[in-house]
Amino acid sequence: MTLTATSALLTFDDGRLFRDGVPHQVLSGSLHYFRVHPAQWRDRLERLAALGLNTVDTYVAWNFHQGRPDRAASFEGWRDLEAFVTIAGELGLDVIVRPGPYICAEWDNGGLPAWLTAIVGTRARTSDPTYLAAVAAWFDDLMPRLAALQASNGGPIVAFQVENEYGSYGDDASYLAWLREALVDRGASELLYTADGPTDLMLDGGSLPGTLATATFGSRAADAFRLLRSRRADEPLLCAEFWNGWFDHWGERHHVRSVPSADATLGDILDAGGSVSLYMAHGGTNFGLWAGANHDGRLQPTITSYDSDAPIAEHGAVTAKFHAFRSRFVAAGGRELPVPADPVILPARSIPVVRGSGLLPALGSIAPRGARPTPPSFEELGIASGLVLYAATPRVPLGELELSVRGLHDRAQVFVDGEPIGVLDGDGSLPVRGTGTRVDLRILVENQGRINYGPLLGQGKGILGGVQLGRRLVHGWTTTPLPLDEWSAAELGALASGGATGAAGAADDAAAGFSTAGFVLGDGEPADAFLALPGFGKGFVWVNGFLLGRYWEVGPQSTLYVPAPVLEVGVNTVTVLELLHSGTHLAFRDRPELGPPEEYVETF
Repeated sequence: MTLTATSALLTFDDGRLFRDGVPHQVLSGSLHYFRVHPAQWRDRLERLAALGLNTVDTYVAWNFHQGRPDRAASFEGWRDLEAFVTIAGELGLDVIVRPGPYICAEWDNGGLPAWLTAIVGTRARTSDPTYLAAVAAWFDDLMPRLAALQASNGGPIVAFQVENEYGSYGDDASYLAWLREALVDRGASELLYTADGPTDLMLDGGSLPGTLATATFGSRAADAFRLLRSRRADEPLLCAEFWNGWFDHWGERHHVRSVPSADATLGDILDAGGSVSLYMAHGGTNFGLWAGANHDGRLQPTITSYDSDAPIAEHGAVTAKFHAFRSRFVAAGGRELPVPADPVILPARSIPVVRGSGLLPALGSIAPRGARPTPPSFEELGIASGLVLYAATPRVPLGELELSVRGLHDRAQVFVDGEPIGVLDGDGSLPVRGTGTRVDLRILVENQGRINYGPLLGQGKGILGGVQLGRRLVHGWTTTPLPLDEWSAAELGALASGGATGAAGAADDAAAGFSTAGFVLGDGEPADAFLALPGFGKGFVWVNGFLLGRYWEVGPQSTLYVPAPVLEVGVNTVTVLELLHSGTHLAFRDRPELGPPEEYVETF
C-alpha cells in the first residue's frame, strides 16, 4: 500500500520522493541554532547553501527555551527559532524541524529540561501521563509558531521529525502515536517521519505505520537502504543523519573521518537515489554548560567544541570535505553558489592574568542554603547545571578513617579544614586523619553534563547517596548552589575580584580560583578567536560575561572558540574559574587546536 502525505509540499509515491509534484532529492545538512551565535546564523546558513544543499535541518532543544517550570518558554534573542527559520527561507533553503521533545544531539539531558526528568525519572519518553502533560504544554507553545512557517503557509518548513531515534531507547508505540497526533493537532501539515538506526531492533521500536521511516547511519549505506526497502517498499530512501564525522569526549582523542571515506559513503547514498542530511554540516559549539554526556560503564562528558569534523568547521571555515561534498551535491542538482571567504581570525597574542579570589573563599562568600540532614541533589536545589558546594562539620576520631561518597554524580573535590585531600570521579573514598575534634568538611561537586543517550537519561546530579566516615553517615549539611550559567556579569565580576592579589607570579601558579585578563581591540579588530589556557587545569571561562564553556587539560581540545560577536572594540575581559591549578597567562592562537586526531567511522 502506498503511504503518502498529499497535503504536504514533500510527498512520496511508489518509492519516490516529490516536491510540489516534481521528483526530488533532499540534500540537507544539520545546523543547530542553539550552537551558533545568533549574529552568525546568516553567515553559517549561507555557507550551508554554498555547499550545494537545498535544505537545512535543526533540532529544537526544549531545555534551551524553558530552563524552569515556573517560567514561560523564551523565544527571544538566541532562542528566536522563528528568526532562524526565516533566515534559512530567505536564502532559498527548505527547513526540516526536529522538535523532539527528546533530541539526543550530545546536548545536556538530550534536550529535556532537568526539572521535568527530576519529576518523571525513567518515565520520560513514555506514555506516562505526567510526562505527556508536560510535552503537551510545551508543544502548545512551540508548534503554532512552527506551523505558521510551514510551506503550506508560505514558509520554508517542509517536514517534521517525530521524536528522535526512539527505537534505540524503547518500544512504547502508544507514545510515538500520541506524539504524531500531538504534532498534527497543533497544525503540523507537512511531511512527518521517524528516524532510527538501520537494524530491525531499532526500526521495530521507532517506526510508525503511516509515517515515513528513515535511517541514521555513517557507513554501509547499501545495507541500510536494503533493510528500509524490505520493510517499506513504497517509501523513498532517506538517510536522516549521515555521520560524516563524530563528536569527542574529554580525555579521548579528536575524532575525524577522512574525506575519501566520508565522500565514498555520501556517493553511495546519492547514487542509490537517496535523500540525505549531513550530521553535521556545521557543528558549532556547546557554549555555556550545554554539553551532554554518554555513559559506557563510566561517565563520558562531551567537550565544548562540537566541530564534529564537519564540512563547515566550528568557526565557519570551509574544509577539504566541504569541497568534495559540494562537487557531489552540485552534480546531484544542488545550486552552485559562490563559496564565502573564511572568517578573519584574531592574531596570536599572550595576555598575563591577574589572580583574584581563591576557590573556596570565593564560592564560600555566597550565602549557603539552610541545613538539611542529608546532601540534597542539584534537582532538589532547583538548579540544572554548574556546581554545588556541600559543607558539614563532623567530629573525626583520632586516627585515620575512610571518607566515602555514594551516589556521586559527577566529580567531587574534597576539602578538610580548607585543604584539598583529593578528587573523586564517581563513587569512591579518601583517607581523613582526625584529632577527635570537629572538622570543616567541604565537597565541591561538578555536574559535568547530563547524560543525553540511553537508559540513564534523566539521571540526577549531586550527592544522591550519602557521605560516610567509616560506617557512620555524616548528617547536617548546608549547601551553596552555584549555577554558573545564570551569573550576571556583575555577579561574576564581584566574585572574581574579591581578595585580588595582583599579577600572577610563580607562587600563584598552583592556586585554584578566579583569574582575569584584559586586552584592548581597536576599530575593525574584533574577529573570531581561539583561546588557550596554558598551565590551567580544569574549569570554566567567560569572555565579557559570556560563558564560553568548560576547559580541561586532559583534552583533546586545547583551544576554545570565541565568536567575533562576543568581542568588543575597546577593553575586553576574560574571566577564568579554575578548579585545580592556575596558569600565569592566556593565549590566543591563530588556529583551532582540537587535539590528536583519530579516524572514526560509526557502524551498526
